[in-house]
Amino acid sequence: MENFYLILVVILFALAISDLVVGVSNDAVNFLNSAIGSKAAPKWVVFTLAALGVLIGATFSTGMMEVARKGVFHPDMFVFSEIMVLFLAVMITDVILLDTFNSLGLPTSTTVSLVFELLGSAVAVSLVKIKTLGGTFSDLAHYVNTGKALAIITGILVSIIIAFSFGTLIQYLVRVIFTFRYKKKLRYLGSLFGGVAITMITYFILIKGVDGSSFASFPIGKGEIPLSEWIATHTGVLLMGSLLGWTGIIQLLYWFFRIDILKVVVLAGTFALAMAFAGNDLVNFIGVPMAGFASFKAWLASGGAAPGEFNMQMLHGEVETPFLFLLIAGLVMIFTLITSKKAHAVVETGVNLSRQSEGAERFGSSAIARAVVRSSVRLNKRVKSRLPERVNSFIMNRFVPVEAIDDPSAPAFDKLRAAVNLMVASSLIAFGTSLKLPLSTTYVTFMVAMGTSLADRAWGRESAVYRVSGVFAVVGGWFMTAIVAFTVSALIAWTISAGGMPVIIGLITLAIVLVVRTHISFRRKSRKAGEDEELISEGDEAGKRIEKCSSQVVKTIISSNKIFSFALDSFLKEDVSHMREAMEMNNQLNAKTKKQKNKIIQTISKMKRVDVDAGYFFIQVIDYQREIAHSLHFLVDPLREHLENQHKPFTESQSQEIRQMVTEIDEFFNLAIHIVKEEKFESIDDLVTHRLRIMETLYEIEKDQVKRIKNKEVNTRNSLLFFKALTETKNMLLHTVNLIKSYRDFILVNQKPL
Repeated sequence: MENFYLILVVILFALAISDLVVGVSNDAVNFLNSAIGSKAAPKWVVFTLAALGVLIGATFSTGMMEVARKGVFHPDMFVFSEIMVLFLAVMITDVILLDTFNSLGLPTSTTVSLVFELLGSAVAVSLVKIKTLGGTFSDLAHYVNTGKALAIITGILVSIIIAFSFGTLIQYLVRVIFTFRYKKKLRYLGSLFGGVAITMITYFILIKGVDGSSFASFPIGKGEIPLSEWIATHTGVLLMGSLLGWTGIIQLLYWFFRIDILKVVVLAGTFALAMAFAGNDLVNFIGVPMAGFASFKAWLASGGAAPGEFNMQMLHGEVETPFLFLLIAGLVMIFTLITSKKAHAVVETGVNLSRQSEGAERFGSSAIARAVVRSSVRLNKRVKSRLPERVNSFIMNRFVPVEAIDDPSAPAFDKLRAAVNLMVASSLIAFGTSLKLPLSTTYVTFMVAMGTSLADRAWGRESAVYRVSGVFAVVGGWFMTAIVAFTVSALIAWTISAGGMPVIIGLITLAIVLVVRTHISFRRKSRKAGEDEELISEGDEAGKRIEKCSSQVVKTIISSNKIFSFALDSFLKEDVSHMREAMEMNNQLNAKTKKQKNKIIQTISKMKRVDVDAGYFFIQVIDYQREIAHSLHFLVDPLREHLENQHKPFTESQSQEIRQMVTEIDEFFNLAIHIVKEEKFESIDDLVTHRLRIMETLYEIEKDQVKRIKNKEVNTRNSLLFFKALTETKNMLLHTVNLIKSYRDFILVNQKPL
């Protein structure tokens, strides 16, 4: 029995490492969003500073975790065997849940997930125990505090409303004062702004950073008052002294060294948030395993008490984590922070939703987003109509943006907004902590960033609907976190209680499989995203342009040939599985060509003015690729529907004609690929001739089909599908020839000397 629970402890620690990896990947958005979005410093500087903050925060953390999470469940109502099941269910759920959010690139709260996992597993274990003891459902109140769930949900709403409102208001006022051309104003107002910002960040470090740190209880003064209590008592004096001190220091540094004030603010805020994250949230990932380990040691010390009888009252207090474990956890967090692509994806979501410039939007439109934007536009018009023209003109002049730099490496927003993000988020979290308000770090930092982007008019008419949809998607995910965490954790806990070790092994295996699967899927998506980055950029020379365009065209032709032949072959063989695979390939081609077309204006704008002709032919290349994808869709989809509905297949004569057609078209596509790869444009006439020969074949096939109709060999459904396939084949061939011609013209224009 001892070995059994030792294995469970080992499993808990293994899951803790996984939880650290997935947890940091998600929470990285809290402290990296502003620095990376504004490009306040090179990435290695930002990550080094964040890593230093994480290490210091982890080092000075007390590692004290309230296992019951302030009353989520009552440990004295459970025995050792039940507690181990509860903790195991929590860790398995947390790993799966956070990894899923990371793969989707969506930020969520690790604290909320942990609380609801504890609540869900506690409810499940309690119900099993109540049933065993012959109790009633009303007895559940003795085991868990379900009111905690309401408090957390309230915390989410409070965080969203407060953070978004304050972020919008403060950024609006700051932008009115400094405008987008703020460099001149920073000469005489920069030290004051920097002083206020760093004072707020310092306030955050003192309130949030000290809370839960090893030096929180450090005695101060004659009365030996704990440091945390002394800070709370002298907050006003500390803030005033900090404001005067930082303002003076920044002014001196600016006079003598011409420092970038905003850069200092952004980097200081990044460090502060990283430190507080490690100091306060670290125990979210390793606290449960440590509690399990402490429970195991207490049970061993009991001298052979039965696991089903040993009471867990010792968990009522706090569970201490040794310094070595904290240090190891901090190093794992740093390694993950630097290497995790999922962390970068989560950060990218926040940056893209708040970026100042236009571009491809990740999220689509939604009815609620359209309604919100429509109402906002109407409200804005009403407000403007009631304000004096002079006031409207003044406000408009304050929000004239700096000319956008059409460069992927350009910042998503300026350092002024990044500084406001960190200043407002830090002060709100610190203030909420001091008042015991349940403000979430993740929710506050994200919503402040959304509020400041709204105030900066980053959500213009062209992007507002998609940005609002994105915000709703993220916020909806937060509430889903609580629901899914509770449900899955409860289900896993109940399953473990019923099945024992075989179920534990099965669930661990399932968790590993799911994490590996999402990892593979994420890597595949990342690889696809890399393949799609073949668009022509401003700095590309003629040779590079030709290379990129050639790659696009070749891939389109190869994909088209594969989809066409694979779909028809699958149809003739009545292979539904392969037919669906062909449909999926076509969907991917459609998505890729659509993405290219959506970016076409951005691509053309990157070309030099002398390249108007090149831009024109490039547009044609993209258009014809899109048309080929459309033709394939209108061919493949009816075939798939016909096959899935179990309608009659083509007759033997029809099948022979289709196979002949596929062979000829395969030769056609191979010739097209040869022309593009080798730039044998003199062979285009041969391609046209080949197309005309196929068209003659198709004409003969159509006449044969008419004969079959007259002889009543085929029904209406068969005829419609057959003619549809031939028509879309003709369209595909025509668009392919036009694609090759446009590609040729694009190449020739780019090869002209400037």
